[in-house]
Amino acid sequence: MNNIYLGAYIIFGIVAILSYIVNSMLQNRFKKYSAIPLGNGMTGSDVAEKMLSDNGIANVTITSIRGELTDNYNPINRTLNLSDPVYGINSVAAAAVAAHECGHAIQHATAYRWLTMRTKLVPFVSFASRWMQWVLLSGILLIQVFPALMVAGIILFGITTLFSFITLPVEINASQRAVAWLERSRIVDSRTKPAAVDALKWAAYTYVIAALGSLATLVYYIMIFLSSQRRN
Repeated sequence: MNNIYLGAYIIFGIVAILSYIVNSMLQNRFKKYSAIPLGNGMTGSDVAEKMLSDNGIANVTITSIRGELTDNYNPINRTLNLSDPVYGINSVAAAAVAAHECGHAIQHATAYRWLTMRTKLVPFVSFASRWMQWVLLSGILLIQVFPALMVAGIILFGITTLFSFITLPVEINASQRAVAWLERSRIVDSRTKPAAVDALKWAAYTYVIAALGSLATLVYYIMIFLSSQRRN
């Protein structure tokens, strides 16, 4: 058991360090590319409006929300929510982020299979997220007398881990759609395209690290369960 804990601490430490590095790089890239304006003067909201229009999407509302890198697309009420540094700002970073979120709106409109799968999992993930910590804690404490409780906790955590991995193709595809449209529409040129690609690349890395961290934690709980069963 001690070896399991030691190995888990090492893995969690590595994931934590990578997460810090990636998030720091994302913040730095976003700040750097926010200082590079587009030659056409378009703001993030302008880019979003044009991209939605070009793809025949007229039922999505573009709104402004507080925060930084809090941008998101809500498929429930069909709103494209752009943060303050994106909504009204003319920059490569704003254009990249706005186009990425539009990518999600296009995925929704075209029933992109990974997004559809992800959406169907949301109710299960909400339930799992609400209860898994308590079930896992109880399962660890009662693992010798009621091992099924630990199994239930592992299943709940597995659902959230699956959700994390299904999120990866959704995010990567949205960025691919964003870059292709930005170039096709000449929103970016040979000078600004690399900056847009780089910004979206580091944003994608945050999802990769989150998925790997979730997988490492899931394996950790499974190892605890298997170790307890071997002792019995």
